[in-house]
Amino acid sequence: AHFVESGGGLVQPGGSLRLSCTASSFTFSWYDMSWHRQAPGKERELVATIGSSSAAVSYPDSVKGRFTISRDNAKNMVYLQMNSLKPEDTAVYYCNMNPPNLAYWGQGTQVTVSS
Repeated sequence: AHFVESGGGLVQPGGSLRLSCTASSFTFSWYDMSWHRQAPGKERELVATIGSSSAAVSYPDSVKGRFTISRDNAKNMVYLQMNSLKPEDTAVYYCNMNPPNLAYWGQGTQVTVSS
């Protein structure tokens, strides 16, 4: 499996970003997917999951109501819409299967929330 994340950047608190992930080298539509993030000096944490048919999504309390995960099985892509961003959302964001395959992390995309 191969993942390429994009869409990160610098945004002010309260702003929005939409992250994209292009998946390849596996049958994307068969797998649940997830977004994770890792801030400097911290463990990687799960921020969103989505079922293979988009019917089931889940979020931790830290992002619930602000982040929305979605996918397009025809394009082998998964997205993360992030609204009302906070400085504590600053991290490198990664997509993966769910549960994640630890051998297949991509390079991630940096999100920095700062004024």
